[in-house]
Amino acid sequence: MNKTFPLDSFIKIDFLQEIQDKFSRATGLAAVTVDCVGKPITKYSNFTKFCRLIRKNPKWRERCYRCDSYGGIEAARLHKPYVYKCHAGLVDISMPIILNGNYMGAILAGQAKIEKKKYDELNLIMGFMTDWKEDPKIKDAYEEIEVLTYDKVKAAAHMIFVISNYIVEKELINLIQEELNRKNIELMNEVRLRSNLEKSLKESEIKALQSQINPHFLFNVLNTISRLAIFENATKTQEIAYCFSELLRYTLSKNRKLNVSVKDEISYAENYLKIQKIRFGDRLRYRINIEEDTKNVSVPFIIIQPIVENAVNHGISKLKNGGCIDIRGYREDNDVVLEISDNGVGIDEDKLLDILSDEKDIFEDSLSTGLGLKNVNKRLVHYYGQGYSLDIKSKPHVGTKVKIRIPIEKIPK
Repeated sequence: MNKTFPLDSFIKIDFLQEIQDKFSRATGLAAVTVDCVGKPITKYSNFTKFCRLIRKNPKWRERCYRCDSYGGIEAARLHKPYVYKCHAGLVDISMPIILNGNYMGAILAGQAKIEKKKYDELNLIMGFMTDWKEDPKIKDAYEEIEVLTYDKVKAAAHMIFVISNYIVEKELINLIQEELNRKNIELMNEVRLRSNLEKSLKESEIKALQSQINPHFLFNVLNTISRLAIFENATKTQEIAYCFSELLRYTLSKNRKLNVSVKDEISYAENYLKIQKIRFGDRLRYRINIEEDTKNVSVPFIIIQPIVENAVNHGISKLKNGGCIDIRGYREDNDVVLEISDNGVGIDEDKLLDILSDEKDIFEDSLSTGLGLKNVNKRLVHYYGQGYSLDIKSKPHVGTKVKIRIPIEKIPK
């Protein structure tokens, strides 16, 4: 027998019940629908008084169930309606529901009598049970059952066989179409997300290009300021000019790929911190500890500095006595983990949920709190999937720890 499928996963049972009830009323036959393992999935229609009485006896009821099961199996084997004699002497029919060669269940009908000549020609699915004849009430119920012609029973079986299989096939086509529509919507959303991200990245590139008007002139001016600061013994001015020059060189460099080394990203973040250190003085402290075997691993461009900037602007700067930022890099299983933590004011729960949600565009108002985190999170999910979104742990008045996890084997090209 072929592979089986759950029938109720393809068709609404209420609808199948309605078809079954109408069939019973039209033909006078009892009916029930079972799944591929013989379990009823609809209520019985037009059940005879005789069969109801028979099934009150546990021993006889078990034989009825076995009859139903054998009938369904034989119909599935034949791939067509099967007419047979049940253990109590009535005529039953099993109409298999088959889709693409797969047996999904059956409609069992019958509880009828037919003319003796045709009745004698039918197979007996299991041994006759005759002890019910000793019960006058059950015997009277048997006599009440109407005798139908074999041709009528056979025609009814063929009709419900064709109708039920057509309905199931139609419902399966609808189910497949719904699944295709769902996948198309998912695909369109993915294409739209990629298109929006690429558009936003292009707009950022254009803005960067607009700021590159004669970049050599800009670097020359900064170098002149740096040398002048040395000449005037203004060491802080010299340092800030140098760090700012390196920041610009990194962001405005031509032919920049989407991925860079951890070492370059840390250098960029450190130059940013040096500038902020001059601004905040002793109120800002930072430590950087990057394991050697992570420094040459590729990561997305400008993935660390936005988180550091968020820690400075929305964490440390709001504390009277300032605070400390720790940057760590290490390997964990097949990932590189970049960890940025601070002992600042923390992020409240609502703001944290907003940062990690998709409700706002990552390129909205650049002054929005947490925008850098939202930007980084969306890029990580875009490159590596939802399992690599930012891991942010934060407590108000305690601090924030942000983990970036990069799968080593899936570096963006």
